[in-house]
Amino acid sequence: VQLQASGGGLVQAGGSLRLSCVASGRDARTSAMGWFRQDPGKEREFLAAINWSGAKTMYADSVKDRFAISRDNAKDTVYLQMDNLKPDDSALYSCAANKWGYETESSQKYDFWGQGTQVTVSS
Repeated sequence: VQLQASGGGLVQAGGSLRLSCVASGRDARTSAMGWFRQDPGKEREFLAAINWSGAKTMYADSVKDRFAISRDNAKDTVYLQMDNLKPDDSALYSCAANKWGYETESSQKYDFWGQGTQVTVSS
């Protein structure tokens, strides 16, 4: 599975962004997908995950009231809608695919990773 993330950029605090991750390859539509972020010098942080069908989702407590993950398998795309953004949300955001199809917060369970898209939130 190949992953291409996009949609990052510069936004003011309180604003919104929607990230997209286009998946291609044989297992793209049967893979669960996750979003993670990482700041230089910090550990990778789980944000949200969705199973292969879109019926199950899970979120980190830190973002569950502000972020929403969804997928459109007809377009082979997973989205992360981010609202009420804060300066602490600034990071490199990456999508990942778990070929076994179940949602998980463990980065070790993901088999494929995209290159990431930068999100910067100004105060």
